[in-house]
Amino acid sequence: MNDEASIPGIDVPAVTAWFTEHADAAPPLSFELIAGGRSNLTYRVTDTADGDWVLRRPPTGHVLATAHDMGREHRIISALAPTDVPVAPVVGLCTDESINGAPFYVMEFVDGLVIRDAFVADKLTVEQRAAAGRSIAATLAKIHAVDPDAVGLGELGRKEGYIARQLKRWSNQFEQARTREVEEVTAAYERLLEHIPEQGAPAIVHGDYRLDNCMVDDDGDVIAVLDWELCTLGDPLADLGVLMVYWTEAGDQLAALPGSATTLEGFPSRAELVQAYQDAGGRPVGDLDYYVAFGYWKLACILEGVYTRYKAGAMGDDGADAEAFGSTVRLLGRASLDALDRMEA
Repeated sequence: MNDEASIPGIDVPAVTAWFTEHADAAPPLSFELIAGGRSNLTYRVTDTADGDWVLRRPPTGHVLATAHDMGREHRIISALAPTDVPVAPVVGLCTDESINGAPFYVMEFVDGLVIRDAFVADKLTVEQRAAAGRSIAATLAKIHAVDPDAVGLGELGRKEGYIARQLKRWSNQFEQARTREVEEVTAAYERLLEHIPEQGAPAIVHGDYRLDNCMVDDDGDVIAVLDWELCTLGDPLADLGVLMVYWTEAGDQLAALPGSATTLEGFPSRAELVQAYQDAGGRPVGDLDYYVAFGYWKLACILEGVYTRYKAGAMGDDGADAEAFGSTVRLLGRASLDALDRMEA
């Protein structure tokens, strides 16, 4: 059993009691932090009878409740469980903050692989990489095919005007964060505002759909979609645009994720990924370059905040190069403008 003092974010006795009641666990329990940082904290929990679960809770310290809503994540995954969208089976939700200082929810542990980078992908065969690409695309089509009303998610968020709301939200974040002029990002925002596409039928939008937010099995098939904290209702093509942004190809001058797995042999090209999405019943892609431009711009807005916090010393000394973040923001803004140029060509 872990030393209780070494598990930030877990009140071991109280959480153990909850597990004993709700998950038929056999204490003592062992807790391992498997994902941390500014996003929600994720722990693997095991017991003495081969029980295996995952616990999710907000970051420790002051957080915005709306940004780390455990009840919302639990609701989304529970609603999707009966559909063909692969999600981890849900065990329960605890909203009593006296137990662990914050709400948390628990899922069954899914044994699979998260392809976080090229180092992990290098262990896969070419065939497994190709299968993972096809499955990523087909799974996104499954998400977008779900009728939100039919699964009880019709009130998850406003259905119309998704892109306009997102532009307002992230522009406000950018303006609050920036301490300098970033002409590329500002110009991209103005052009994105001018060319908002007509939204089709609203769908469930994951909000951060990419390879490393999915878990695959040995055949490369997606067995669980992870990290639903940005999920809402709106324009599903925003998900496909973000997937394109993160799906780096060999020879790209800019990689949204350093060490991207998708540059390795076997992974489909972006064009092949879009075709696989459509072949699986995905939405007509229309002006996909607009959504790609939006994805680059949104990531630039997020990274400007990271850059500002590093420059101010608010992120501590973890060896990161603040100026590298600042340069990447400009490159992302430029990539957004390039995508808009392609759309208007």
